[in-house]
Amino acid sequence: MARSSFLLYHFSRRRFSDSLRGFFFIPTSLALITSLSILFYISSTSNLFTHPHETHLHVLKSAVGSSAFSPPSHQFIKVPAETPHLSRGSEFSSKGNYVKNKEVFHDRNLFLEDYKEMNRSFKIYCYPHKRDDPFANALLPVDFEPGGNYASESYFKKVLMKSHFITKDPFKADLFFLPFSIARLRHDPRVGVGGIQDFIRDYIFNISQNYPYWNRTGGADHFYVACHSIGRSAMEKAEEAKLNVIQVVCSSSYFLSGYIAHKDASLPQIWPREGDPPDLASSKRQKLAFFAGSINSPVRERLLEAWRNDSEISVHYGRLTTPYADELLGSKFCLHVKGFEVNTARIADSLYYGCVPVIIANHYDLPFADILNWKSFSIVIATLDIPLLKKVLKRISLDEYLMLQSNILKVRKHFQWHVSPVDYDAFYMVMYELWLRRTSVRVPLSTSMDLIH
Repeated sequence: MARSSFLLYHFSRRRFSDSLRGFFFIPTSLALITSLSILFYISSTSNLFTHPHETHLHVLKSAVGSSAFSPPSHQFIKVPAETPHLSRGSEFSSKGNYVKNKEVFHDRNLFLEDYKEMNRSFKIYCYPHKRDDPFANALLPVDFEPGGNYASESYFKKVLMKSHFITKDPFKADLFFLPFSIARLRHDPRVGVGGIQDFIRDYIFNISQNYPYWNRTGGADHFYVACHSIGRSAMEKAEEAKLNVIQVVCSSSYFLSGYIAHKDASLPQIWPREGDPPDLASSKRQKLAFFAGSINSPVRERLLEAWRNDSEISVHYGRLTTPYADELLGSKFCLHVKGFEVNTARIADSLYYGCVPVIIANHYDLPFADILNWKSFSIVIATLDIPLLKKVLKRISLDEYLMLQSNILKVRKHFQWHVSPVDYDAFYMVMYELWLRRTSVRVPLSTSMDLIH
């Protein structure tokens, strides 16, 4: 009996010990697998770990309408590492395989066909407000021509309210516009930065009580427009709005939880300029690349550390001693580098002055990515590959560069605002993005009113 008790104790202890070891083995294995997966991901998305005889250039890949359903993915193009035979100067390689698809649009015919249909049928209802409303300054369009870094927000509302897209009949509306201005509320002493979320929560509560339109979809057919990064978090205290409302925002990073690429849309940040863009034929582009701006992010610190003393890549911080326009006109490539947010006005600046934009801002859902083939007129480089910037740019052939610049002339009209809109300008392109996001499921207002009552 004592022997059997001893055996029972021995084997039960052994089983417990084995299960204990198994208990610790499982999470350890999972941690090891996760670490290996992370290392594999880093090695596959950065040139810093690639074979010394080749480097990979990161380029946005987006099929027709793909970003309306999923965030843009990246394509990697192999570029031979041997020193290329140069032609017509040392700036470009004689052979280049950067540009595979020269077309500016993913599908030009489809876009033009849909564009006509949008112009014909798309309707938006805006919640009405009178001039004596206490917050008319934030709810009505501005009575002046917008300017400054966040002008896109004011331009859109000003042009929309005078356009043929507006309907006063909610039965005909495809989408409903929430007309508050984040930029104006931000500077309103009654609200300020700290009170924006409360203002939006109360505003949505009021329209849900006074109108039936919100309640029938939970706000899924509503949208708002904001260019300042504060706008992205405006809905934090209105949970239903945060999940459902279409955001048209400049700070369009699909890395952040508040932005959903298939639901939301990227608003181009554009510094307005008067007159036509400059004649590029007279510009002499002596510099390889140019950047100027505050060093307000780790990405920009990395750029400054790598290239501040370079003779071909000009990186400035603080006040420029030469006109900004002259620097853009005198550079072949202009760098858009992530600061506090992924967005700045530098892409639109580059396009305006005919400088090929180099985008160094991971997870940036680029404006109009549903429509435009960004590979045909820009270069996208991962932030980890900043030390390889010159190598990447110099491996673009002269023919490829001229094609990129030629395509810039085709697309830059899409990145310009006009008080009286012009076909295919920034206003119409944003409208098209909204048209793509209109819901195909309509709940009759009569049904929703019955549900409320």
